[in-house]
Amino acid sequence: MATAAAILGFIISLLLVASNTVAVMAAPLNDWDFADATFYGDMSGNATMGGDCGYGNLFDQGYGLANTAVSGVLFNDYETCGACYEVQCYNDTVRCKEGSITVTVTSLCPPDPKQPGGGLCQPPRKHFDMSEVSYLKLATAPNAGSIPIKFRRVPCVKTGGIRFQVKGNPWWILVLVYNVGGSGDVAAVSIKGSNSENWIPMEREWGQNWQITKTPGLRGQSLSFQVTTGDGKVVESDNVAPEDWQFGQIFEGEQF
Repeated sequence: MATAAAILGFIISLLLVASNTVAVMAAPLNDWDFADATFYGDMSGNATMGGDCGYGNLFDQGYGLANTAVSGVLFNDYETCGACYEVQCYNDTVRCKEGSITVTVTSLCPPDPKQPGGGLCQPPRKHFDMSEVSYLKLATAPNAGSIPIKFRRVPCVKTGGIRFQVKGNPWWILVLVYNVGGSGDVAAVSIKGSNSENWIPMEREWGQNWQITKTPGLRGQSLSFQVTTGDGKVVESDNVAPEDWQFGQIFEGEQF
């Protein structure tokens, strides 16, 4: 028969296992990861405008110079467009400034076939290619080169609601979705006219431009949008575009 001491030891070991399991389950989802960072363009940030996420003029869209391109392993075929990262330079007392910044993903940093091994953005390398303004908040000098950084996803804090810029023609509707808070990225968009009962899923055309190629009488109806972010949260913006909406107009919806 087991002794009291043995039984007590067994119970303690079970409690330790349970405690460790809970600790693992409670671990934060956005732990620090590690990469390198450079910049492109100059202090004006003009070179960073546009980009593969399709935002166009980043000043007009509210992203400004707190933007970054990321390598393909982070870009993940447009899925992190709009995501926000806290970034710190680390482990280099000569090239690093103290503190952190928050940047939004607005473009892809592609591999460079002219560089050995594809360059800094060749998968599976993790790399941030920022505006010079953002870079110099981390690095001590413009010639600091590719600096070591640590980064993690953080919630995007936005002013006002999600914006929907409606473009296209009577046979094709393209909607740029931007100023998205919370997770920041967009995983799915649906549209519905005021005379419709069902939501119509839109397809990602490129970046954060979402399209439908068949427009079942949506002209003359007010438009509602349903946005799903990468973390599965959904926001519905009802009747944000009035019945007399026109192509080229921008409408403001709800926010995460």
